[in-house]
Amino acid sequence: MRTAVFPGSFDPFTIGHKDIADRALRMFDKLVIGIGYNIHKPGIAGMVEDRVKAIQSIYADDMRVEVEAYTGLTVNFAKRHGASFIVRGLREVKDFEYERNLADTNSAISDIETVFLTARPELGFISSSMVRELSANGYDVSKFLPCI
Repeated sequence: MRTAVFPGSFDPFTIGHKDIADRALRMFDKLVIGIGYNIHKPGIAGMVEDRVKAIQSIYADDMRVEVEAYTGLTVNFAKRHGASFIVRGLREVKDFEYERNLADTNSAISDIETVFLTARPELGFISSSMVRELSANGYDVSKFLPCI
């Protein structure tokens, strides 16, 4: 079974994230969506559990998807799930530089490969921080979020 981990903070999980996850599901038998967080940041754990539940509801009918919060290194999370791949989405060139460094580090400390999927042009501008900013300023962000 080809298992991949799709890690992120997903705060919130956008239609861009969903597109990457859906495309990864065409390549892998199982996808574990991992919501990474820092246990030392107060108040984060409850918010993370809300994100886990929200993403689980999106994929409730797909037994190939698991959603779980985690702390620590992503490669360790991937190993716990028997994953040989990490899936990362790229929106722009500067994402590649950052993600390549992570992929190189992960490769140096494990046998886990990183697979990059580029954002579709019509979704490339969507980021969680943009959605949070619009929402904080009273804009309806529903068109940037997957329907549940």
